[in-house]
Amino acid sequence: MVERSKGLRPRLPGLAAGSYRPPFRAPHVSLVLDGNEGQAPPIDLGQLLAGAGPEAVRRYPNARRLEELLALRHGLRPENVLATAGADDALDRCLRAYAGPGNPVVAARPTFEMVVRYARLARAEVREVPWTDGPFPREGFIRAAGRDAGVLAVVTPNNPTGLVASASDLSALSAAVPEALLLVDLAYGDFADEDLTAAALALPNAVVLRSFSKAGGLAGLRSGYALGPEEVIGVLRAAGQPYALSMPAIRVTEALLGLGNSDPTGYVSAARAERVRLNEVTAELGLSPLPSQANFVCCITPRARRIHAGLMSLGISVRHFAGREGMESYLRITCPGREQDMDRLEAALRTVVTPEALLFDMDGVLADVSGSYHEAIVAAAASFGITVDSAMIREAKQQPGANNDWVVTQRLLAAQGCQVTLDEAKDRFEAAYQGTFDAPGLWTRETLLPRMELLVELSKRMPLGIVTGRPRYDAERFLERTGIGSLFATVVCMEDAPLKPDPAPVRLALSRLGVSRAWLVGDTPDDLVAARGAGVLPLAVLPPAAKPGIRERLAAAGAAEVMESLEPLMEMIA
Repeated sequence: MVERSKGLRPRLPGLAAGSYRPPFRAPHVSLVLDGNEGQAPPIDLGQLLAGAGPEAVRRYPNARRLEELLALRHGLRPENVLATAGADDALDRCLRAYAGPGNPVVAARPTFEMVVRYARLARAEVREVPWTDGPFPREGFIRAAGRDAGVLAVVTPNNPTGLVASASDLSALSAAVPEALLLVDLAYGDFADEDLTAAALALPNAVVLRSFSKAGGLAGLRSGYALGPEEVIGVLRAAGQPYALSMPAIRVTEALLGLGNSDPTGYVSAARAERVRLNEVTAELGLSPLPSQANFVCCITPRARRIHAGLMSLGISVRHFAGREGMESYLRITCPGREQDMDRLEAALRTVVTPEALLFDMDGVLADVSGSYHEAIVAAAASFGITVDSAMIREAKQQPGANNDWVVTQRLLAAQGCQVTLDEAKDRFEAAYQGTFDAPGLWTRETLLPRMELLVELSKRMPLGIVTGRPRYDAERFLERTGIGSLFATVVCMEDAPLKPDPAPVRLALSRLGVSRAWLVGDTPDDLVAARGAGVLPLAVLPPAAKPGIRERLAAAGAAEVMESLEPLMEMIA
């Protein structure tokens, strides 16, 4: 066990904010669009590294040849190039070398998060200039620079907005603040309408940062570089570790450059086209996209949190900036680079923002079955001499494949060593639930959970449907008794399709309603898995008297929202 430190305090104020945290991704996410990575290049990594041999592994790596190739690519001398561990490494070196106490950093707000982090680690003041839309705020930068700025940090296209500066903006900054380092971060420059590399390098105080993480598809290798005057590159070389890139990173980057193609995977051209399409779709959905020139589109919408959660529930991870002050309404979506992924993204966005129908599970969502189905399980177990209670039943209902209460009864009996057939469990359950000549059925205890008025209002907004594991007779009897049957355009029951978590009954409901986009509200993980499998937004409502932990379990199962009741639906679909 490691003892906690006593009295140790970091000396740099920049460490107080904590470390950079990658965005959270749920386990079921299969389409990652939160990091702006490109498509992997056509390089046989295994063959490439196998050819390196063990000697290359045991020796410190030498990036000189890589720097020569980069110099050749840009028409420069190797002395004008520094290979770095991603553009982040180059950024850190620039701020460490040219900013600090008395030499502030001027940056846009918002911009790449690490600009501010590295500046604070250098003990530099950060002067932020708002840039949330429109042209680059060159006059604001010049005013903020004053006479003491150490670094003017220009990220173009900017992250997370995708907005761009121009060559004339860079020239104006260089002329107005010649004593400051003009840091031009072109990590997304491959996707812009204009490549500013040459324009920046024509300025005496500029350094250009480039990355292979985006257009190059090498984010996992952390490969980037800096270009600039020889004396500046010499300073940056001294400002960091001597062996910044690993041997695999060097070899793969050299191989990428050896392909002789600036867009070997076609990702740059695909992202540019998808950017247009994504901008059109998000604008149509009212999400206020910014005019991006990067490989992503950034929307500013008060619905950012819910859209982020909705896409996550459907297996798509995009970037939400909930933890950054003033950016709670920002939603950044990476262009996937493949047509099938773009189709999936568009369909998911439309489903989350503009559903065409609402689907409901019945038990625990529309019907309070704590005194009927649950008590039928208790009675069936008791007939075999076994005691179960409501807490045990609710726990069992949260397990996979628990949409059939006969199966749940059999499982609970088996858990206590009572092995019976499914037919035996079913017969005892049905005797209690349906009733006999001597005792009324427990179905008579069922009550409607949501307000009738709420369901009526929801039915006016869009078609409603039910997807339940109940036998049809039981489902229709409940709808008739509560008077809500006319509000539902379709009811999919046990006899119609395989039970949830199979998505088949959800797909059947969509087909019957003639829609492709819907939300489903359930109270078990099976409901949520079935919804996601059918491309339907999974929402959860807590069952009556839910025990502690069920909310977390439903969230972990992928619910876009876990509600106390159905009341929030009116506001959510407004």
